[in-house]
Amino acid sequence: MLDGLIAFGHSLAGFLAPETIVYALLSCFIGFVIGALPGLTATMGVALMTTLTIKLQPSEALLILICTYVGAIYGGSRSAILLNIPGTPASAASCLDGHALARQGLAGRAMGIATSGSVLGTWIGMLALAFFTPVLGEMALKFGAYEFFWLAVFGVVISGNLTGNDPLKGWMAGFAGLFIATVGQDALFAYDRYTFGVKDLSGGISLVPALVGAFGLAEILTVMKDRLGPVTVNTYDTVIPRIRDVLQYWRTVIRSGLIGTGIGIVPGVGEDVAAWSSYAAARRASKEKEKFGKGSIEGLMAAETGDNACVPGAVIPVLTLAVPGSAPAAVLLAAMLIHGVNPGPLIMVENPKFVYDVVAMMFIASVGILIYGLTLTKLLIKILQFPQVYILPVIFVLCAVGSYAIAQRMFDVYVMLGFGIVGFALRQLNFPMAPLVLGIVLGDLMEKSLRRGLLLTDGDLTPFFTRPISFVMFSLVAITVLMNIRAFQNGVAFVWARANGLLRRRGVETGQ
Repeated sequence: MLDGLIAFGHSLAGFLAPETIVYALLSCFIGFVIGALPGLTATMGVALMTTLTIKLQPSEALLILICTYVGAIYGGSRSAILLNIPGTPASAASCLDGHALARQGLAGRAMGIATSGSVLGTWIGMLALAFFTPVLGEMALKFGAYEFFWLAVFGVVISGNLTGNDPLKGWMAGFAGLFIATVGQDALFAYDRYTFGVKDLSGGISLVPALVGAFGLAEILTVMKDRLGPVTVNTYDTVIPRIRDVLQYWRTVIRSGLIGTGIGIVPGVGEDVAAWSSYAAARRASKEKEKFGKGSIEGLMAAETGDNACVPGAVIPVLTLAVPGSAPAAVLLAAMLIHGVNPGPLIMVENPKFVYDVVAMMFIASVGILIYGLTLTKLLIKILQFPQVYILPVIFVLCAVGSYAIAQRMFDVYVMLGFGIVGFALRQLNFPMAPLVLGIVLGDLMEKSLRRGLLLTDGDLTPFFTRPISFVMFSLVAITVLMNIRAFQNGVAFVWARANGLLRRRGVETGQ
């Protein structure tokens, strides 16, 4: 425990240089704005900032990305409270009680609650990140090629849960990402695959342009289609958090922080699920259930604590298993790989200091959102009134310039445009983008692990199922698939029963 505190102190001291503090505050600001703008997500913000940090040192670049991530999740509560429009999917639960409080003339108090809940939730998740990451890292040392294969499969299969009641679409998007990861020369024999004679494809699909297109350009096209106009913001009172609100609902804060962190650790779930789960648990345990949905301070506190605690929780599997816990964490994992950081089971052996660096980054990000939550809320809210005709072109230019700047070739811009158009089309068909990202990120790991395992056993598949950890991972994959198939079958049976009932009633009415 003491060694961990000392390591955290050393890491925190390393980020106290003036230039680094400016990077942190600026990225928190950008994340805050992205989160507050309806239609723009934390995933898009992290993907966009990844392109702008390619030339920076890995520690500075990752600090910027984590601050953007935390700031965006927090920023979504601003528009949720004032406008009843969730800035990000994670802030949807905050609309229920946050906007109700705003209509009662308590918008300032509501934003103070959101600020205190977000900061405390981040701190709870941060403690879990510092405590559980070394433990999981030691367990992950037992992973070999067979276990890594099932780990990658599990990451893609769990993506089916991102689609709610339609896991099939999540799996389709995930396996599409796996296919995209196979484009280009294979890792063992440098044989061209699916290049169709295009030399630029021999190096594969660049990860960052694909991410920027799937999230950045697709977001722009989606917002343009919806044509949301400028909004009117009402005046509000002070946004300074009340200590009484925190002390009165300390059980809710701890419960929601633990729920959010636990959900973040599960790959492929995300902050929105953490917020709703925390909100539901708070309502079940509350003595004031009748206030939920009508302006409950406890409900808003639970939602904001849960979704922000999910952020450090989602980073835990990134560091220990190289499997992202959420869609923004998937982009963060890609950024780590781009900057030469190799997360996974060996992280505590090869680079144990990096774990505490990430904990320090989370702490700095929490201080950043606290500063902006107390000082710049009124100024940032005015951005919501800017016409989209000015905002969207700026984002598009950043997407194009960021994609080109990586390798200075126009092909990456075309990749960004192609993925943006495909991503927009998939969104209109209710296909999620997060599984696509998981597939692209995990595709290389899955293929290398499978081929390496087969080479070690001379083509024998038995170790993939008989080794203890492999068997557990295979069982998790099988259970996940069966549970989703069962839910899918129940949904089909329900629809079929309703349809038969409707046909029978019509037959009675017509006398047939």
